[in-house]
Amino acid sequence: MLNFSLISSEIFLLAMTCVILLVDLFIPQRKHMLTYALTQITLLGAIAITVCLYSVPTTVAFSGLYIHDTLSSVLKIAIYGTSFFVFIYSRDFFRENDMAGGEPYLLGLFSILGMTILVSAYNFMTLYLGLELMSLPIYALVAFRRSSYTSAEAGMKYFVLGALASGILLYGLSMIYGATGSLQIDQVFTAIGAITQPHSLILIFGLVFVVAGLAFKLGVVPFHMWIPDVYTGAPSAATLFIAVAPKIAAFGMIFRIIVEGTGALQVQWQELFIVMSILSMLLGNIVAITQTNIKRMFAYSTIAHGGYLLLGFAAGSAAGYSAALFYTIAYAVMSLGGFGLLTILSQKGNSIESVDDLRGLHSRNPWLAFMMLLLLFSMAGIPPTVGFFAKLGLLQALISADLTWLAILAMVFACIGVFYYLRVVKVMYFDSALDNKSFVLPLDVKLAISLNGLVILYFGLFPNALITLSRGVFGL
Repeated sequence: MLNFSLISSEIFLLAMTCVILLVDLFIPQRKHMLTYALTQITLLGAIAITVCLYSVPTTVAFSGLYIHDTLSSVLKIAIYGTSFFVFIYSRDFFRENDMAGGEPYLLGLFSILGMTILVSAYNFMTLYLGLELMSLPIYALVAFRRSSYTSAEAGMKYFVLGALASGILLYGLSMIYGATGSLQIDQVFTAIGAITQPHSLILIFGLVFVVAGLAFKLGVVPFHMWIPDVYTGAPSAATLFIAVAPKIAAFGMIFRIIVEGTGALQVQWQELFIVMSILSMLLGNIVAITQTNIKRMFAYSTIAHGGYLLLGFAAGSAAGYSAALFYTIAYAVMSLGGFGLLTILSQKGNSIESVDDLRGLHSRNPWLAFMMLLLLFSMAGIPPTVGFFAKLGLLQALISADLTWLAILAMVFACIGVFYYLRVVKVMYFDSALDNKSFVLPLDVKLAISLNGLVILYFGLFPNALITLSRGVFGL
């Protein structure tokens, strides 16, 4: 019951975070590179520990509070790996924008710890603990630039709306607990199957509140209102962090609660997910067309991608869940590169805000323009990139679930989304540059963004490994 080896990556992460906190307390702020190096070593160590535990069979430990399985291992490795690249892209941004102390790295590590707890939670209490530990540091990151009015406003909006969503989620979980008499996810699943009619109404109300709270964390319609303002107002490095790893953790949270916990209510939550996915794809893609601010455009794109992700759950099958997992990992890598490029191009305090700020990027730095091209093509679902197979897998799962009409609708929305991605490509390659200033990047940043872009291309050409991994998690 108290198998501490299963949580060794979390123990290591927490211990190293405390060490980094003490180290940062006694070193001058100008020596932030030590904090950065220790942070990256921590993430690499956590990846190594998780890989070593990967072959351990599914185990429920700590009196049902924690589960170790293949899904949690895959999600943790994805969270650690993408966060490693997030800090590479953000390092120079922190230094050049008076954020060079150890606080951003420490906030990021505490949030990552919350994500790992969240994806391994097997009890509503553990799940809520992980959710809050993930969210609270992010609120601080968004408002970290105290001299910026927009950053403070974005942080306050995110905090207030996030607290409201957490309250809604907690209220929904309490109603499910009242109807089932259990907080443990597998016991909730069993109890729902034997529920009596007087308690079924409470259960349905609880499910609606839970879905609303989850929809906010994922950022889908009609709980999307925070994404455009927070993405635009937050510092670029904070936007990068929000757009990547928390989306992976959100997938784990949705799967634990909805599929493993309330799977017996599939008819009810399937209908909710279908409606939210359609509205998210519609609003996200159409409103993104009208945006001139590139961070705001990517924000509405995130809403649309959240809708695509829900299609896998709407299918209600193991094939749909595996397609959703594939899409989550692929989208995390795409967002990592897209927002990462915006962050590393924001040099000397000049943030990339407008689409026109990328004019003539091909003439100023052809390699970075090509990397952005790959990432935009992947987000649009154009072959030969991983984004094409991510969308294809979702469509196949919908057709297999006799939801062909929904698959056709998703294809129509995907075609609409191609327009605003190609508009950025046109600006980079066919418009004249506003100035001839070249972008000089450190070697590790060049290597990281190159690897990021080439991974998108490699898994677009050879997707079998990632498809097999995603299907294997769900026993396919």
